[in-house]
Amino acid sequence: MKKILVIFVWYFISLGYAIAQNFPDRPVKIVVPYTPGGATDTLARSIANQLSAKWNKPVLVDNRGGASGMIGAEFVAKAPSDGYTLMISDSAPYVILPNFYPNLNYAPLKDFAPITVIARQAPIIVISNKIPANNIKELVTYLKSHPDTPYASLGNGSYPHVAMEDFQRQTGTKLLHVPYKGTAQIITDMIGGQVDLYVGTLGAFEQHEKSGKVKILATATEKRLPFRPELVTVSESGVPGFSVSVWFGMVATAGTPTPLLNKIYQDVAEILKNNTFISEVLTPQALIPGGDSRADFGALMKTDTVRWGEIIKSTGIKP
Repeated sequence: MKKILVIFVWYFISLGYAIAQNFPDRPVKIVVPYTPGGATDTLARSIANQLSAKWNKPVLVDNRGGASGMIGAEFVAKAPSDGYTLMISDSAPYVILPNFYPNLNYAPLKDFAPITVIARQAPIIVISNKIPANNIKELVTYLKSHPDTPYASLGNGSYPHVAMEDFQRQTGTKLLHVPYKGTAQIITDMIGGQVDLYVGTLGAFEQHEKSGKVKILATATEKRLPFRPELVTVSESGVPGFSVSVWFGMVATAGTPTPLLNKIYQDVAEILKNNTFISEVLTPQALIPGGDSRADFGALMKTDTVRWGEIIKSTGIKP
């Protein structure tokens, strides 16, 4: 009996390696749980182009925006476990939404197979030119005298939503939440003055800051950014301890054979180590290369789920 079990296990291990060696033999889909044009979409398309060239097969980006990323994430969670449906998303669908919506139709730690962190973001606080503030202290003063100033998010439970609710709690301000399906429309409306405040990624707004269309007041990271050392942190600007840790991660559907996951990881990690890719794709978007091992990424998902849960509990926000 034991011999039969060993043969059985060896057969499936060998089958997994054979599948990995031949992967992919048809187009691969990378789901982005947001609308086209935002930071997640831009990064996913860059990775897709690189993988398509490496694999000599089409790698297509499938935008499934809506419900703060839950629509796309649920689609991937229920996809076949064959490696042909992947997802690239920011942290929210992985570690924030499970705390915000206890009855999600997917369970990230159960339904996804971690592959790697693609990149770490540089979150910033950006405001429209309508607000007469040039630093965080001036912003807080303005917001206290102008309650219900509209701020944007990527939907209920997204990291811009939870982070800004935490900002309100710590500063004693009261803002009006305006959810969007993607960053592109937020940028348009912020420039147009329909929405005034956002916690987003530096890369999405830096060009608009340079052209004078918006104002970036501070970085929401724990420490100053090495590529923007003059940009102060929110924490050192009057809101001690405020920081936002966000990243872009790639996953497959749980149950995908381990040899296949390892192959995808190795190929993606190779891209993330390429100096040309870093200088031409990541650096212009103010992104820090990832490449975390599959085990480390899985551990990060667990610890960040706890951390965001504590923030949501402290703010008392509800769906």
